Amino acid sequence: MALSRRTFSALAGSAALGFALGGSGGPGAPSAYAARSVPTGPPPAPPAADGQPHTVGYDHHSLIVDGRRLVVWSGEMHPFRLPSPSLWRDVLEKMRAHGYNTVSIYVAWNYHSPAPGRYDFTGVRDLDLFLRTAAETGLYVILRPGPYINAEVDAGGFPGWLTATGGTARTTDPTYLGHVDEWLTAVNRIVRRHQFTDGGGSVLLYQIENEYDGHVTDPVGPAYMSHLYRKVRADGIDVPLFHNDKGRNGYWIPGSFDTGGESGKWLYGFDGYPAPDRTPPDWGDFGIGGLKGGATASPRTPGFVPEFGGGWFDPWGGAEFGGKGYAGSRETRDAAYERRFYLTNLANGITLHNVYMTYGGTTWGWLPAPVVYTSYDYGAAIDEARNVTPKIAPMHQLGHLLRRVPDFAKLERAADVHVQGLRTYHLTNPDTQAHVYVLRNDGTDEVTSTLRTAGDDIEVTVPAHDARLLTTGLALGERKLRYATAQPMFVLTAGRQDIALFTGRYGEMAHLVLECPSEPFVQRLDPEAAWVYNQGVLHVTVPLGKGGLTRVLVQRGDTDTPLLLLFADDATSVRLFPYDTPSGTVLVYGPALLRHVKLDGETARLTGDTVEETGLEVWGPRGITAVTWNGRPVPNRVGLSGSLVATSLLAGAPKPALPQLGGWRRKAENPESAVGFDDTEWTAADRLTSYSTTPVPDGRPVLFADDYGFHYGDVWYRGRIEGDSLADLESVSLAYSTGTQGMLMAWLDGEPLGSHRMPVPDAKTVRQGSWTATAAFGVAGVPEKTLRKRRHVLSVLVRRMQHDMDGKSLDTHKAARGLTAVTFKGASPKVSWRIQGAAAPDPVRGPQNNGGLYGEREGWHLPGFADGAWEAAELPRADKGMGVTWYRTGFRLAVPDGVDASVGLVLEDDPARAYRVQIFLNGWNLGQYVNDVGPQHTFVLPNGILRTRGANTLALAVLSDGTSEVGPGVVRLELLGSAAGGVPVVGVDSPGR
Repeated sequence: MALSRRTFSALAGSAALGFALGGSGGPGAPSAYAARSVPTGPPPAPPAADGQPHTVGYDHHSLIVDGRRLVVWSGEMHPFRLPSPSLWRDVLEKMRAHGYNTVSIYVAWNYHSPAPGRYDFTGVRDLDLFLRTAAETGLYVILRPGPYINAEVDAGGFPGWLTATGGTARTTDPTYLGHVDEWLTAVNRIVRRHQFTDGGGSVLLYQIENEYDGHVTDPVGPAYMSHLYRKVRADGIDVPLFHNDKGRNGYWIPGSFDTGGESGKWLYGFDGYPAPDRTPPDWGDFGIGGLKGGATASPRTPGFVPEFGGGWFDPWGGAEFGGKGYAGSRETRDAAYERRFYLTNLANGITLHNVYMTYGGTTWGWLPAPVVYTSYDYGAAIDEARNVTPKIAPMHQLGHLLRRVPDFAKLERAADVHVQGLRTYHLTNPDTQAHVYVLRNDGTDEVTSTLRTAGDDIEVTVPAHDARLLTTGLALGERKLRYATAQPMFVLTAGRQDIALFTGRYGEMAHLVLECPSEPFVQRLDPEAAWVYNQGVLHVTVPLGKGGLTRVLVQRGDTDTPLLLLFADDATSVRLFPYDTPSGTVLVYGPALLRHVKLDGETARLTGDTVEETGLEVWGPRGITAVTWNGRPVPNRVGLSGSLVATSLLAGAPKPALPQLGGWRRKAENPESAVGFDDTEWTAADRLTSYSTTPVPDGRPVLFADDYGFHYGDVWYRGRIEGDSLADLESVSLAYSTGTQGMLMAWLDGEPLGSHRMPVPDAKTVRQGSWTATAAFGVAGVPEKTLRKRRHVLSVLVRRMQHDMDGKSLDTHKAARGLTAVTFKGASPKVSWRIQGAAAPDPVRGPQNNGGLYGEREGWHLPGFADGAWEAAELPRADKGMGVTWYRTGFRLAVPDGVDASVGLVLEDDPARAYRVQIFLNGWNLGQYVNDVGPQHTFVLPNGILRTRGANTLALAVLSDGTSEVGPGVVRLELLGSAAGGVPVVGVDSPGR
């Protein structure tokens, strides 16, 4: 597999293990923690804006928050890839319910800064709102504001205007640092109000720079990192800081640069994106490898992976997954992949683990870097339409395990154990003597073998390319687990009983052995279970998933506290949700999602989602006798396990009917190609020097679009040729530079010269940065009488595919975009150039929303535009010719209240047709479709921008290169998901004309 920024020298990175120096935080923060000074115990309470000071420290095992160990189980999402703030809460609540205790976010400089000195944190860019929502949801935040983020976004997150400034990026160049400091000041003014240490919210960790491997061996790198560190601290950020190493290189470990005398507030982290066919590597003290990263690089900090692959991005043409799109990513990086690699990370001492991505979202407008198309679904556990996929199961199980079984926060390597056919890791908690075994099958056949522990020989089966976690000696409330062949997911107390859940694959036989010195009273509450008591141990066997949830109640014996054993396969486990309230823990079984629980006297008030018709079962504190679901009473009875069991099913979600799209109106544009078009208000392209890394042709003007302030989307050029006849002209050569899939169209005196496009990338060239080419057009099609005129106009439209990322600190984001040179064969005319890109940036939607198409400049994409005089049209179309044509229609939706319907726009046509479509919904640029390249055909329309109860305006700008008939073909709406529940959605401001 070809690799880019997340190279597989980064394949899984390295861990950081060993002993650590002090904590950071507010008053009273401890200066140091010894490895054994923090006994195993319950984790800290979830974060909240409580106004109280908190401490954040660490040793080589884990973070230590308010004196308690915390394993960080984090998922990445990017607020800028979900341009509907109401839906941020939806995704965050899904993450919390499915086991995550932390969310990691990039803050993209380009998204918030339309011009030097201008910063926008309003509307869809409201960082303060996102951080408030995270705290209300009970999630810690890992904040990553760059200045460089990569993230497969335009210029790696650098603003477009930075491409046309002096100063070398990612160095100590004072011009660049001046811009960086201004950006960080703007971000940190918001962030410091939300620091966990100050009681303002949930920002737990803060990243400075990302995957910075430039200037590591010279003084520039350390000086640059020192500047960023000092700047962030000067802005009042006092949580621990870190850098995300691009692989297990050991770059920027504690002590590698000057932190102004501070110690104990810098973490080493690395990223890893292993291909599915690789063997998970080892590192650090727990593994056998080591390399440069992990404990060998930073022995005093906990194992930290700020990015570990939760999928992979797909490029134009779909070369990564054979044209399957992100469905292919989900196939190759499935739940078994997650178990195999994430359990290996846990076995190697990683206690700060962030899955990139957990929700990928949409790189809408002109935000994508050239390498990716609009969708950034990523094959993540939560898909672009906000549906939870089967990939969530390992995340759900491990997240709740790490949150509710504190033994896993402090594991040390134990004596090696060898199991035939399996790679085996043996760990133990020195305080509790619990033992953990990770057994990994790297082969192509299922393996059944024997694990020999100190007390038992355990027969285990691990499917091909999968892994399993087993435990012995684990406390299950007041009892002790001898061993189980199923993985524990949680141990908790609800009311007067302990509850432990064990999970595995559907159809597997789970065998659990519980130490019981005196014989207990055992009730098999579901017929699938079997049990036997013999000589101080209770044996329980259950076929997983055959009857949904299987319950076994163990009472009396050597303790008065009942123990409820639950057994579930993957699909069942993700319908079990523990929820902590001030009065105690509540456990809910049945719905697709539990969002919130409030205990009100004798009533448990639950909110959440259902997709299919489902039962409901609730365990909670004593005295709870009534249940409501989304505000409605749920009749119930008391079950044998002490739960409240609904006596009727919760309703599933209706599937709202969607209208057919019709009533289209059509209008062709590109008047810029006509000789008489008035371009006097356009910008004269007459500069002679540029800050671009692309050389300026000798003796000719700069034509690079960025130098004239046009940073996003399409750009037009008009060259006025005066004084010489072109009768002897043989050809015109247009050199241009774009990202992948860029294209160019040219006219001479209104007559089409032709078009040119960059090639479809293959697996070898897919991650190439700038794409440059020269398009040579003959003039045979131009009438001779036209060429003999004394004045001529050469019109050129260039579709740019945004700026390169700057992963190697080489200013590659400054490579030119647009025309780079124009030459004539057979004539040597003098040409004066004018250039036009996007009009003034949309004050609500931002600068990335629009390019320089005539229709965009005239507002043809906006709701309320008067298109009544346009030609009526029906789809599909079979148009001919080169240029731009617009189609507009409206539609209404009537999704019932209380239903979260995710809707997509689907475009389909004969793949031989060469055209592309820019999609505008209510004025928002939600994606680019390239019919003959793909692989994307479905575009998510986020609720809030999409009016699910009201009128919507859809506009399509169709670009045709003239080489084939063009559409649009079939254009339709499709229901991508429907849930009863959801979150209240506030309409996103979508101004029209």
